[in-house]
Amino acid sequence: MREFRFPGDYPAALDLWQRSGPGVHVGPSDTREEIARKVERDPDLFLVAEREGRLVGTVIGGFDGRRGMVYHLAVDPAERQRGLGRQLMDEVEQRLRNKGCYKAYLLVMDGNAAVEFYKNLGWEEMAVTLLGKVLR
Repeated sequence: MREFRFPGDYPAALDLWQRSGPGVHVGPSDTREEIARKVERDPDLFLVAEREGRLVGTVIGGFDGRRGMVYHLAVDPAERQRGLGRQLMDEVEQRLRNKGCYKAYLLVMDGNAAVEFYKNLGWEEMAVTLLGKVLR
């Protein structure tokens, strides 16, 4: 496991997200330009896992000084059920704690089987209404 390296890791990460199934939504925030902005802000919270020189997992954390967010936990389908997702989550959570983060959130799309995975890691469902707005 290591920190994401931009731009070299970008093509492999994008490919992994696109192959990960419906749980990882690839959208406008995942362009090369947007990922460059993310890496500039929180380089230590964007982690990848490699096996034999091949990128096989990612997780992106964010911290605004008050709350944390977790995005794009993805593990190559051939590498699942080996504890890699748990290791990535453990590491990003520890890095958020080290920054002083009290509470973190993550979003899971309806119907995504990963809900049980996150619950087993101690994450809890929250009764919220999620609203969004495109600003640019």
